[in-house]
Amino acid sequence: MTRAATLQELTVDKSTVYRRCLPGGPWQRLLPGIILLENSPPTLDQQLTAALLYGGPGALITGVHACRRQGLRLNKFGTTARDPEKIHILIPHTHRVESSGFVLVERTRRMPRSTYIDGVPVAPVRRAALDAARRLRADEPVANLLFEAMQRGHCTPGDLRAELDIGGQRGTAIPRRILGEITHLRSVAELDAKRLTAAMSRPPTHWNVKLFSPDGRYIATPDAWWDDVGLAWEIDSAEFHFSRDAYDRTVKRNSRYGQASVPVVQTLPSELRGNPSTVRSELEAAYRAASELGRPRVRIVGLGSASGSRGSTSSGPEFPAA
Repeated sequence: MTRAATLQELTVDKSTVYRRCLPGGPWQRLLPGIILLENSPPTLDQQLTAALLYGGPGALITGVHACRRQGLRLNKFGTTARDPEKIHILIPHTHRVESSGFVLVERTRRMPRSTYIDGVPVAPVRRAALDAARRLRADEPVANLLFEAMQRGHCTPGDLRAELDIGGQRGTAIPRRILGEITHLRSVAELDAKRLTAAMSRPPTHWNVKLFSPDGRYIATPDAWWDDVGLAWEIDSAEFHFSRDAYDRTVKRNSRYGQASVPVVQTLPSELRGNPSTVRSELEAAYRAASELGRPRVRIVGLGSASGSRGSTSSGPEFPAA
């Protein structure tokens, strides 16, 4: 892989370069001025190298390909991206390079510090994920992407919102709205659950807070929690339970719920979308039953208030928050 200009500096005539890149020739032109010195289909790594050469000094990979390089799966994001397989590069704002072929060029005054993975400079996860999210058109792929960025990139919704706020506004409407909904959530299934329970007469008071017994023993971290009656809701993925270890952990978790007299509703993610009215009815019935039983003697610790407040959560009158 090289630049046509470099070949000419090495005394390869411009017309020779052109002839060798004709169909059936030994070379091929991947991008303007970028020559692959073989005629087999380029690999992804060769395309990435070509994109960086085309972008010039300081160019780096962002978006989908940078996310993949850093371990994000992206296989569940669907095909809702505009030109999802284009290689998205960032270049300094002073460079004058336009998008071409399989390369999407974005000039920016906020060049991030690059990380090299297998020799390829990529934008940090939070920047790469948001650059990819800005080119997605639907809630679910954006939510999937942002959740995975938080899990693998060790960033928070606040970190991502801050990144959005200091960047350009184009394409940020969906990511911004999703980020406003996912504080204290950990998955798209939980986002579906939050939207479903918004129509309940009594939505959950907390999300993902830790439960402890009066003597300080850990019980569980339910996906949703009604603190006034002590009701837990677990959204259990069938895929997750294909693992024997995961199944064993779930059994032990449910045993701890039972020992603490905490009523728990278990729901599959598929039910949230396939039978939302049924799920809502089950939760309403479970809430009424829990209110008749009386709140179990447990306390909660965490930042999962449904109201979005920060700090240790309320723990009921008997057991102050730790």
